Amino acid sequence: MLELHDHIQEACTFIRSCWDQVPHAGIILGTGLGSLVEKIEIQATFDYEEIPHFLKSTATSHRGRLVCGLLEGLPVLAMEGRFHMYEGYPLKQITLPVRVFKALGAQLMVVSNAVGGMNPNYACGDIMVIDDQINLMGDNPLIGINDDRLGPRFPDMSAPYDRELGNVALEIARTNNFVAHRGVMVAVAGPNLETRAEYRFLRQIGADVVGMSTIPEVIVAVHAGLRTIGLSVITDMCLPDALKPANVPEIIAIAGAAEPRLTTLVCGVLAHEAARSAG
Repeated sequence: MLELHDHIQEACTFIRSCWDQVPHAGIILGTGLGSLVEKIEIQATFDYEEIPHFLKSTATSHRGRLVCGLLEGLPVLAMEGRFHMYEGYPLKQITLPVRVFKALGAQLMVVSNAVGGMNPNYACGDIMVIDDQINLMGDNPLIGINDDRLGPRFPDMSAPYDRELGNVALEIARTNNFVAHRGVMVAVAGPNLETRAEYRFLRQIGADVVGMSTIPEVIVAVHAGLRTIGLSVITDMCLPDALKPANVPEIIAIAGAAEPRLTTLVCGVLAHEAARSAG
């Protein structure tokens, strides 16, 4: 953990050499959700391999690029694709970009993902505003010696997601007449999808959706003191009594079809932030 501080500073120095703005938000874009970048007034881009200590993204549909620019008038950093535990990477490295967001001056993290829906009231293509989370990945990015420069030894997780911004997102969805829920995400390591018995178990412990990412980043965001809003696109329904084999191209297509609604939410949340900052 102690050398992590040096890795963060080296990544920040590299990014600052080409982009000198202080970001208001860091954005992590999940599977099939990369086209939000088209809304950004781009000022600089970096392939992950260029940035010191960033990993290589190997996941399907993840471009592997950091975009710097303006969105709704606010400076932002946007990750086109993320890193996953199932790619074989340690969680400390997976979550390093969140540390970089914070070290560069960000106040907010916006994180999105594609998930399986286990709540029978949900449907493919719906969006869920993440209200809480369950970590069943079998690991935690904070394990090890704590570096007090980065955050407290025992961060409080009673409210990992910003409730006010969640309300803003739900109101934006209502105003634009599309479905958005508020619910609980559980994360597992992957890369295999779950059995029928596992889906029953995950639903019984209180989860509405299941994915293989996001929760490590949010744990680190809380540790670092970043406010967070999480948005999930339900790309397949995981109902154990009506379970169908997963179709990855179909999942990516559903995520892509939902992207305009996700973009509306992210842009609306950032417009709210811009108005708040101006006021």
